[in-house]
Amino acid sequence: MAESEERDAVTLPAIIAGAFERINIRLRARMLGRLLAKVGPLALSVVGGGAFAKYVAQARWPEIPVSFEDAARATSSQVHELVRYVQHSNPQLVSQLLDVLARDTATIAALGASVAALTVRRLSAPQARVGRAGVDPARSLNAP
Repeated sequence: MAESEERDAVTLPAIIAGAFERINIRLRARMLGRLLAKVGPLALSVVGGGAFAKYVAQARWPEIPVSFEDAARATSSQVHELVRYVQHSNPQLVSQLLDVLARDTATIAALGASVAALTVRRLSAPQARVGRAGVDPARSLNAP
């Protein structure tokens, strides 16, 4: 892994956790549901200090339905830990989340120019746009 990629990998959970605080509640719930779906039952019990343990019964569902109340209660540190865990097991999902956040101009403005530059750099990477299966990864998060 190149040095710049390592630096990006280290900061991506922090960026997504910071964006999580600034996006609307509906997108927060959707994002959290997608992240939680990529975590196994044991990890759901411990990641984020056990904050997501109530979703153990739905572990491995394609998307876990997260209530707006649960999305509102999730802290940035819990989301940071969750994203860091998912990043190790499914780096493609983190790129998908970044794609979605990049389209939210209010989020990009709130997070600043450095985040926008990181997002643009990641989106310009060949695999960030279209996954290995040829599917636009951003669409999967925006599907109804």
